[in-house]
Amino acid sequence: MKLHELSPAKGARKARKRIGRGVGSGWGKTAGRGNKGHNSRSGGGVRPGYEGGQMPIHRRLPKRGFTNIFKKNFAVINVRDLNRFDAGSTVDESVLVKAGLVKGRRDGIKLLGNGELQQPLTIKVDAASKSAKAKVEAAGGTIEVS
Repeated sequence: MKLHELSPAKGARKARKRIGRGVGSGWGKTAGRGNKGHNSRSGGGVRPGYEGGQMPIHRRLPKRGFTNIFKKNFAVINVRDLNRFDAGSTVDESVLVKAGLVKGRRDGIKLLGNGELQQPLTIKVDAASKSAKAKVEAAGGTIEVS
């Protein structure tokens, strides 16, 4: 088989429907838009969420709660995840990203206290829970919260 012998499978390529090109085409006159009404006009059509006058779903459903626009969205890691690093090493954002523990920085990195730490480490993060601080210090390490 050569490059010039390649062709699409039978029925794979279909010509587009050319509407508004005469009565003989079957798609002339109103061009598939029907007679009169909003959708038959140029620029016609209903806006997103419009339900024909019925009360729209976004108004039928109850609204509750509150969204804090100042919320901090931390990338979280646990104490147990730090056991892969060598004793005495410094663990910061670049090290965590390289190890694949943190995908995106978001608003910072927070250390949580799940699991146990076997070796002393120097950890530089943006936030840490009380239990995480206690476990790192119990293992002989330090936490620098920026």
